[in-house]
Order: sequence, then C-alpha cells, then structure tokens
Amino acid sequence: MSQSILITGGAGFIGSNFVPYFVQKYPQYHIINLDSLTYAGNLDNLSECNECANYTFVHGDISDRELIEKLFQDNDIRGVIHFAAESHVDNSIKNPKAFIDTNIGGTFTLIDVARHHWMEAPHQSKPGYENSRFHHISTDEVYGTLGDTGLFMETTPYSPNSPYSASKASSDFIVRAYHHTYGMNVTTSNCSNNYGPKQHHEKLIPLIIQQALAEKPLPIYGKGLNIRDWLYVLDHCKAIDTIYHEGRSGETYNVGGRNERNNIEIVTRICSILDEMRPRISGKYADLITFVQDRPGHDMRYAIDATKLENELGWEADETFDTGIIKTIEWYLRKMII
Repeated sequence: MSQSILITGGAGFIGSNFVPYFVQKYPQYHIINLDSLTYAGNLDNLSECNECANYTFVHGDISDRELIEKLFQDNDIRGVIHFAAESHVDNSIKNPKAFIDTNIGGTFTLIDVARHHWMEAPHQSKPGYENSRFHHISTDEVYGTLGDTGLFMETTPYSPNSPYSASKASSDFIVRAYHHTYGMNVTTSNCSNNYGPKQHHEKLIPLIIQQALAEKPLPIYGKGLNIRDWLYVLDHCKAIDTIYHEGRSGETYNVGGRNERNNIEIVTRICSILDEMRPRISGKYADLITFVQDRPGHDMRYAIDATKLENELGWEADETFDTGIIKTIEWYLRKMII
C-alpha cells in the first residue's frame, strides 16, 4: 500500500520543480499536490506528472480547514511537505494581509490538522504514525540583514524586516511550537534565493531575461549592490528530499548555494550570456540597465552557512552559479516566445 504525502504549493516555482522530481523518485508514494493556483501557480509547469499514477492534483486553499481535514481523512496522509506561501516582498509591502492569512493562518491550519490526524495526545503518536513528518520550507529572510561579513546560521536570531519575512518567521515559530508542545515530528529548512526553470516573471532573474529579450529597460533597485546567496532550484529540491527523509526531528537546516552575488553582477552576467546566445541587432543588453528607486526596508545582504546540512546529512549543491545560470537562461529561451 502506497503512503500518501501532501505537498502544498506544488504549482509554484520551487514546488513545480520538486513535485516531478519527487513523483519520479518515489513511485511508492502517492503525492497529493494542493495548490490554490494564485497568479504564481501554473499547472503547465507540472505537465510531466499528468500521466503519473502516483500523482493527484487538488485545487484548494491551505487555510480551508474543512478541505484539509477531508484530504487527511480520505487519503490517510502520513507526511506533509509545505511549500505554499505568498513570497514576493514587493507584494507584501503593498498587501501585507494576504501574507498574514496564507503564511501564518495557512501554516497553522495544516499543522493543526496533521496533529489531530497523527497524535493521540501531546508527545504520543497514534500507532503507525510515529514516523509521520511535517516539513516546513522557509527563507533566509527571517534572519534580517547581514553586514559585509558573516553568514546566517541556524542559531542566528530572527530579525525579519518586511511583512513577508515577518509572516514566514511567524510560521517557523508555529512549527517549532508544535514540536516542543505536542512532540510532533517536524523539520524546517531556511533557504537562500532560488533561481532556475519555472520561476514567475516577477522575480529578478526571469524578469531581467524577459525584459532583455523584449528590448525593454532592465530595472535594478538602488545601485544594484544588494547581495544574495543564489541556490539552483533543483539543488534545493534535493536538500528538501534529504531533510524530509533523514533530518532530525525538531531541527532546522539552512540551505544555501555558497554563491554570493550582488544584483548588478547578476544582471550583467545575464546580459553577457544573452549577448552570446541571442545577440541584439545593435548594442549590448547591458545598455538597457536602468537603476530605479530602492524599495522600502530592502535588506542589504543575505548569505547562508549550510555546514550543518552538509556535515550531518551529506548534502551538497551540484550547481555553481555559473553553471546554473546558463541552464536557467537556456530554459527560458526555449519557453519564451518573444
């Protein structure tokens, strides 16, 4: 009998890379993908799962408790891998309520239903549910901002600076509390900036690729000096797989690519690759770079120390930024109709 695992937000960027990988790797699992299909969800990105016997898509909201309870009951769900979240910082500044509702309220609904399905009492699992696990995907933005040196570690104090990161920090604490109060089997991962195929065009890398190919201005906040640690999305998927199966209950694992770049470096690198792969008729793509007013509360630098994940669980990133960005651009060139 196959084991049912609920994946939330599987039609989003990271989820739609993870689900096909997971469905193919674990035919013994019945993967149920729950997604509300907001603007960031795209079922076309899951087309490779359409004929898979161990895959089911469900259209719905993680905040809908009646739906979540029915999914657990009907499918006897034994694991949750929780991607679903509002994630774009600019949108959180314009409409913070959506982030509070989904990231905090939705996470609470999911883990509370899981608790009732898996637990008889605090620190007492129902027979057969001892290994049922709730894995929560979070972000390095909960740690705030770094100076010129140093790295975020699992022990770094939380200091969120945007409505988005505050909502994710809150969801992290809910998951932590359910482990300590009820003894639930949980793990959490905090990742650096992901990039790769299937990312929504509002995010930096696909936005720059799209704008460049359309011969439109390439907008960069401030002076382009904000630094992020870039993680290729499939490397992140492999990390989640490893943590879900091998991570210690109650632990947090930071996932990073050890690829720090500032925004102007990212954009100029994309431009130089596009100059080679699809040259402009006249001029260089970098000529389109335009600096725009910085966004409020823009953190200057994020960088992840993934030593714990590497040493304890043996994970390591397969892609450098130089290899990953070429794969990413090649994917968008195949998919974009310009």
